[in-house]
Amino acid sequence: MKLLVGISRILVGVLFIFSGFIKLNDPLGFSYKLQEYFSPEVLGLDVLIPFSLVIAIVLVVFELVVGIMLLIGYLPKFTVWSLLLMIVFFTFLTFYSAYFNKVTDCGCFGDAIPLTPWQSFIKDVILLIFILILFFNRKLITPVFNPISHRWIIFLSFMLCFWFCYHVLMHLPVFDFRAYKIGNNIEELMQVPEDDQKAVYEYEWTFNQNGEEVKVTTDGTYPNQEGEFVGVETTMIEEGYVPPIQDFQIEVDGENITDEILNAEKLFMVVAYDLPHTEQEGFKAIQELARQAKEKGYDVVGLTASNDKDQQKILEKFNLDFKFYLVDKKTLQTIVRSNPGLLVLKNATITQKKHWFDASDIKL
Repeated sequence: MKLLVGISRILVGVLFIFSGFIKLNDPLGFSYKLQEYFSPEVLGLDVLIPFSLVIAIVLVVFELVVGIMLLIGYLPKFTVWSLLLMIVFFTFLTFYSAYFNKVTDCGCFGDAIPLTPWQSFIKDVILLIFILILFFNRKLITPVFNPISHRWIIFLSFMLCFWFCYHVLMHLPVFDFRAYKIGNNIEELMQVPEDDQKAVYEYEWTFNQNGEEVKVTTDGTYPNQEGEFVGVETTMIEEGYVPPIQDFQIEVDGENITDEILNAEKLFMVVAYDLPHTEQEGFKAIQELARQAKEKGYDVVGLTASNDKDQQKILEKFNLDFKFYLVDKKTLQTIVRSNPGLLVLKNATITQKKHWFDASDIKL
C-alpha cells in the first residue's frame, strides 16, 4: 500500500503541476474556455463571465500549488480533500460536456495537448481512482522535507505563480502552442493536401415500403430501394485531415479578401477583437508604429470583430491611417492574447508577434 500511495502521489502531483503550469502560461486562453462553460448554452452561469479571468487565475494557481503540496507532503488532509473536490467537479464537467456535446475541447492542458471531452472524462476517472487511494490512505503521505520549510516552499510557489501570471498577461505566453506562433505560415496551415485522408461518412437512408420503415446504409450513393423516401442521416465514421487553421477569413462588405491581404510581402497587422473594451493605451503606441510601418513600405491593416461604428471611433480618436477588416472574434482571440496585439508578417509567415505593451520591441 505504501508503494501504491507513493506512485499515486507522484502521478497526481506531477499531473496537477503540469496541467496548472500549462494553463498558467496562458490564463487568458483558459478564461476564454471558462466563458464557454459559463455560457447560457452550457451551464447557464453567464453572470460569472465578467469574472472569468480572475476565476481562471485562482483555479490554475491553486491547482499547481496543491500539486506541490502533495509532492512535499504539506497538510495532507487539506491537500487530499482539495484534490478530491476538484477532481469530482472536473469529472462532472467533462462528462456533462461530452454527453451533451457542449464544449469540443475541455481545455485541461490548454493548446499544448488538445483533448476531446470523452478523452478528458476518461483521464479524470483514472485520476479520481488515484486520488481516492490517497484520500483513504492519507496517513501514509509523509513530509519530504523538514516541516518548517514547507510553509516557505508554498509561499514562494504562490509568489512565483502570480509573478509568472502577471508576466504573461503583460507580455504574451512564454510558450506558444497555437497555430499562429512565430515562424508559421498562415496560408500553408489553411491548406488541405490532396493526398491526405478524407473524412469517411456513413449514410442511413429511410424508406416507407408498404407501411413499414426500411433502413438502408450506403457510403453516400442513393440506394436502389423501393418505397417512399423518408429521410437520411449522416454519420462520420472516420475523421479526415483537419488543417491547423480553419477559420481565418478576412472580410470587407461580405467579400473574402484573405489571400489579397496575406500575399503582401511586408504586412503590419493590428489585432483588436473587441474595440469597445480594448486597452486604449495600446493604440497610443500603435499610432506612431503604424506610421513608421507605412513609411517603410508595409501594408498596415487592422483586424477586429467589432462593428463599423466602433471602428470609426478608434480610428478618429487616435488618428489612425489604416482600415479595419472583419474577422471572427474567436479566431482573433486565438491569434494573439492581447487586445490590441501586433503582428508582422512576410508573405503570410509570422515573423514577429507582440503584446501592445511591447510595441517598442517591434523591428520594422
